[in-house]
Amino acid sequence: MLYRFDKKEPVIGSGTYVSETALIIGDVKIGNNCYIGHGVILRGDYGTIVIGDESAVEEGVVIHAPPQECCSIGHRVVIGHGAIIHAKRIGDSAGIGMGAILSVWSEVARGSIVAEGAVVKREQKIPETIIVAGNPAKEIRAVSQQERDFWDWTNKIYIDLARKYCDLGMEKIDIP
Repeated sequence: MLYRFDKKEPVIGSGTYVSETALIIGDVKIGNNCYIGHGVILRGDYGTIVIGDESAVEEGVVIHAPPQECCSIGHRVVIGHGAIIHAKRIGDSAGIGMGAILSVWSEVARGSIVAEGAVVKREQKIPETIIVAGNPAKEIRAVSQQERDFWDWTNKIYIDLARKYCDLGMEKIDIP
């Protein structure tokens, strides 16, 4: 469901799938060929959310920006189920694990991975191409090629799924 709020309305790129159970409110810009899953909440009510091309926001994710600020999510980003994003910036090709929390004004640089359940604290900056885990998130090691390949594969699955949802649609069925 898309909602205009305070004279601002969502802008959705071509080839992007937005679930009808997602709530997209206000100043939200979503790039081309993205996947916005079921139960996602993107609150652009007093801040702006910008999501780059070919990014996947999986089921149950909540994204919000601080007042009068922008939460910028790069191209080819994967945000896992149930993550909470209140970050300033997520760089291109980053991976955010299921249930991770990115607190206010945090930043995750290009190609980095935030492990499942990790908490990136307020104003914390995660450098490029590393893996962080824990609460608060701490560097574990550099991203390996195998891990990069896994996140690229995950991204492709969701971008292909977005295309399939756009092409086929969903059909509601009634239970007898």
